[in-house]
Amino acid sequence: MSNADKAKELFESGCNCCQAVFCAFREQTNLSEEDALRLSAGFGGGMGRMREVCGAVSGMIMVLSNKFASTDPNDHAKKKELYALIQKAAGEFKEENGSIICRELLGLSEKSSDPNPEARTKEYYKKRPCSELVHCAAEIAEKYCK
Repeated sequence: MSNADKAKELFESGCNCCQAVFCAFREQTNLSEEDALRLSAGFGGGMGRMREVCGAVSGMIMVLSNKFASTDPNDHAKKKELYALIQKAAGEFKEENGSIICRELLGLSEKSSDPNPEARTKEYYKKRPCSELVHCAAEIAEKYCK
């Protein structure tokens, strides 16, 4: 099973969008399942359901950062390489989906301040493109992590 398929499966089993993407790559991160779920938890719903940057995109960035970032905060060359990669990956996501902003991807006119997650029903999955967005973000991350 590809990481992208695993991410979609994780989302459809209850993980938020960021958790689904990041945890699909958990074996490569050397993190426990609990730590990976905890680290990525707050980015769902466009950062705490504020509908800002798509959680799937945040998860993709977390995966790429884990793989390519330097642990030396003064390694400016490595930082530049990472930022260029993040911009390229985010650009690919935007080109394919029209935006990297959660509310725009969902066709919402306003930001949300309601912290209550929606129930995951059949109707939820019918009206939300999130499963496919999660798959797309994980597919892009997978491409660069090979």
